[in-house]
Amino acid sequence: MAKLYVVGIGPGSPEYLTFKAKKVADSADVLVGNKRALDIFPENEGDKLELDAGNMESALKAAVSKVQDGKSVALLSTGDPGFSGVLKPILKLSGKIDVEVIPGISSIQLCSARLQIPWDDADLVTLHGKGVSNNILDVIDNGKPTIILPNFKVNEIAQFLIDNGVEPKRKAAVCEKLSYPEEKIVETSLKQILDEDFSYMCVMVLY
Repeated sequence: MAKLYVVGIGPGSPEYLTFKAKKVADSADVLVGNKRALDIFPENEGDKLELDAGNMESALKAAVSKVQDGKSVALLSTGDPGFSGVLKPILKLSGKIDVEVIPGISSIQLCSARLQIPWDDADLVTLHGKGVSNNILDVIDNGKPTIILPNFKVNEIAQFLIDNGVEPKRKAAVCEKLSYPEEKIVETSLKQILDEDFSYMCVMVLY
């Protein structure tokens, strides 16, 4: 059946795939996603279209075109499609084709679980594709932890906050490469974050 499935594939490890996500992705005629996402589904025998930052729009248009040609397409979104995922851009392009969203486990969720932070006791902020701005300053002082999905590096956020008057000793945590074998969780301070070399695959918490 021709349909575009927008599939949340979790934070990275296949252990965090839902049964529904695996069933849909394994059986789709076409898989669209970044290399890391495509590698999770070696059993799929359909066509593969690798997506990256440089070809995002053209790849999404190609996914829509494949559905229009009668194919079932699984568009793979790391984490959950509705939180800094591909749901927003694909809805702008999808037109009248049949779309089904398969939710996934976000790295924000896994970060909350690892640090035992109830969701309703925290503020969630995504800086993906936006960069750091003064907007973050409006939500960090209400007594709740702030869970932040960075645009790129957590060091950038720490430097911005310190430059804008936030106490360098303020408690923070960084969850890096969640769900992967090299997962690391560091409970630290803003100032100490500046001295660490974290990858781009991080979630940051400011207490």
